[in-house]
Amino acid sequence: MKFFLDSAKIDEITYAINNWHIEGITTNPRHIMNSGITRGEFIKEIKKLVSGTSITVSVEVNPHLETKNDILKEAKILAAESENFVIKVPAFEQGLNAVYDLNQLGIKTNVTLVFNAVQAIQASKMGAYYISPFVGWREERGEMNINFVSDIVKIIKNYGFKTEVLIAAIRTAKQITEAAIAGADIVTAGFDVYKTAFENPFTDMGLKIFGDSWDKTKSD
Repeated sequence: MKFFLDSAKIDEITYAINNWHIEGITTNPRHIMNSGITRGEFIKEIKKLVSGTSITVSVEVNPHLETKNDILKEAKILAAESENFVIKVPAFEQGLNAVYDLNQLGIKTNVTLVFNAVQAIQASKMGAYYISPFVGWREERGEMNINFVSDIVKIIKNYGFKTEVLIAAIRTAKQITEAAIAGADIVTAGFDVYKTAFENPFTDMGLKIFGDSWDKTKSD
């Protein structure tokens, strides 16, 4: 499984690349707003950071765009910025129509805001590079994710689609584990989610016990 960071904060991304060796970055308009920098500044900084690496950066088209042609126009501009960029397109009719054309042009896409298996199937049929089913938003609103991820993974494998399943809106270590058990290719989570998931109070307790024992052992 690949770990992607869901963030537009350059300091977080730099830390995650250097310390966690993350394999990708996902962004959205809210992340860029919360970063405190402009969209243009983010693109300039992230291009420098991932240049010469295999790290993909999912950058989203303007969510106000409603037609295939408008989405295509902006997606082409974004894709030309960096070979590391994967263009995020929402899972609605005109967006998925644009994904088909972008695939024909060799432009990689990440179909975002996927909330059911049929959306995932259509995105895969259109040639999406990634599909991003959202789990956190569903759970926050009382929806069950027990079969949601596993069904999508099974469908993609059943039909031999090349699309990778990227589980998004991850809120907890439990959701990362569930995605891994279901066979998802990738998870993307926020900086604090990983920080919490990579740590455990029992590990801290064990270090304290072993450290005390080390200190009380006679030297050679």
